Amino acid sequence: MATAVKEIPIEEKLKQLYELQQIDSQIDRIQILKGELPIEVRDLEDEIAGYRTRLDNLQEEISGYEQEVQNRRNAKAMASELIARYEKQQDNVKNNREFEALTKEIEMQRLEIQLCETRITKAQGFMETKKAVLEETESLISNCEKNLKAKQKELEKIIEETDKEEQELQKQSEKQSKNIEDRLLKAYKKVRGAYRNGLSVVSIQRSACGGCYAKIPPQRQSEIRQLRRIILCEHCGRILVPFGEITEE
Repeated sequence: MATAVKEIPIEEKLKQLYELQQIDSQIDRIQILKGELPIEVRDLEDEIAGYRTRLDNLQEEISGYEQEVQNRRNAKAMASELIARYEKQQDNVKNNREFEALTKEIEMQRLEIQLCETRITKAQGFMETKKAVLEETESLISNCEKNLKAKQKELEKIIEETDKEEQELQKQSEKQSKNIEDRLLKAYKKVRGAYRNGLSVVSIQRSACGGCYAKIPPQRQSEIRQLRRIILCEHCGRILVPFGEITEE
């Protein structure tokens, strides 16, 4: 004969949920203490990584322009050598036809020199612009790294002060979660994730919901205190419990 599964009373279920909420709220308090620091640290790390990628691209572009300048200088030197050679050959030509042919070659090399000088000037201009952006990027990286170091130090201090407590609370939360039936736990987590303050189970506070502060009718308050069924706030959907109730003065 199968053993009947003992049904947990509603009061016990609500107490379990309320206790879990108290534990999770303490974990939330530690997260609030950390504030936006973890996000700021990640954002700064991503920003620095982006700047470093830009830096690599700039250095590659500058190297390309430096190579362009060197190539044009080499071409210019070669053109000058050819001009000198052709001019020397002109002294030994036998007719006007050869002289004119060498003159044309000399003119072509002079045009090549002018073209090289134009390309060198343009490449140097681009290079100077890129170098200015590179220096600006290096300055941005330096500032971000200083800011990151300060944020990391601040975050590490908070973690050092709260890490042991947070780990213990996480263990308590996991242990308490195992006592709660899956359906309720899923509902608890869903509501908890819907609100920034992480409150899923709230007590009555001066005749109002402890989560959204909407007024609760007297009859409904009485039903909540009887602990006969799980009652949700009609406005925010949080689970209402009489534990830790704050009454009107």
